[in-house]
Amino acid sequence: MSDSKPIDPGVRIGHVHLKVADIDRALSFYSGILGLQVTQRWPGAAFMAAGDYHHHIAVNTWESAGGSPPPPGTTGLFHTAILYPTRAKLADALRRVMDAGIALDGAADHGVSEALYLRDPDQNGVELYWDKPKEQWPYTADGQLAMNNARLDLQDLLGELERQPA
Repeated sequence: MSDSKPIDPGVRIGHVHLKVADIDRALSFYSGILGLQVTQRWPGAAFMAAGDYHHHIAVNTWESAGGSPPPPGTTGLFHTAILYPTRAKLADALRRVMDAGIALDGAADHGVSEALYLRDPDQNGVELYWDKPKEQWPYTADGQLAMNNARLDLQDLLGELERQPA
C-alpha cells in the first residue's frame, strides 16, 4: 500500500443513509427536532437536507422495519456527524434537543470543534458540532495537531443564543 496516492482533497462525504425501524419516528427526530427538511419520500424511505441539497440524511425500512438496534459489542456506524456553520447554530440545536427532552450522551470541546453527542430513536449515534476557526486549533510545540476531549460548558454554549444580535 505504500505506493497509494492520497485521495483528492476536494472529496467530501455526501450523505448518510440509515436503516431505521419506523420512518415517521425517524422523521420526528431528524426533521421535527433537528429541523432537516424532507426533500422526498418513497415507500419505506425518506430523504432530508439542510438548504437546497438533494439530501444529507436518508432513512429507510427496506431491511429494518420494526427492527431493533444492534446489541452492544457489535460493529456498525458509531455516529453520524452533523456540522453546524456557527457556534450559535449549534447552541440552537442544543436548545431544540433539550426542549424535546432528549438526553445527551456527552458534550466535548475537542480543541478543533465543540460537539454534542446523543442518540436518535433507533439508537444510532448522532454528533452535532461546529468547527472552530482553524487559527484557534491547538498545536503541540513541534506543530502537530493537538485535539483533546475537554468538558464543554453547555450553559456557556446556550448563552451564545443571547449574545447573537436580534
